[in-house]
Amino acid sequence: MFCNNCGNELQVNQAICPRCSAPVAGRYVQRSRLETHLSVLGILWIAYSLMHLLGGVVLFFVRDWVFGGGWVPPNAPLFVGGILHIIAIVLLATGAVGIAAGVGLMRAELWARPLIIALAIVSLPLAIPFGTALGIYTLWVLLSGNSAAEYERLAAVRAGA
Repeated sequence: MFCNNCGNELQVNQAICPRCSAPVAGRYVQRSRLETHLSVLGILWIAYSLMHLLGGVVLFFVRDWVFGGGWVPPNAPLFVGGILHIIAIVLLATGAVGIAAGVGLMRAELWARPLIIALAIVSLPLAIPFGTALGIYTLWVLLSGNSAAEYERLAAVRAGA
């Protein structure tokens, strides 16, 4: 449980917060809806982004093993190689950005929230079904109610810790 005043984690039977000396008043504060979902959301984004990284790496290996080091499959139009190259780069880039944003979200960094929201919006139509489900969950957690103010409060508390 956490202190009402500073957000510090409290131990069982503590009457006074060791960080800010505020009285606990005989009851413990439950985590907010946002706090309960941030860790799960961060882990899901890291796992989803690892799949993107794996897809990009696999595409590079497919180029070497299946197509003999070239980007164009045998008897295929020339633009296929460019498309494969662009897809591999996009997968690697979104994977790296997603991992960084997932870690930032778990740490309640201020820059991570808008980045994850942008990734969620992009993944809604482009990554059916997993990206769509993750995008909907992300938008529900980070955009509903007063989650922006709550996230900023949580970021300030964790930055002071």
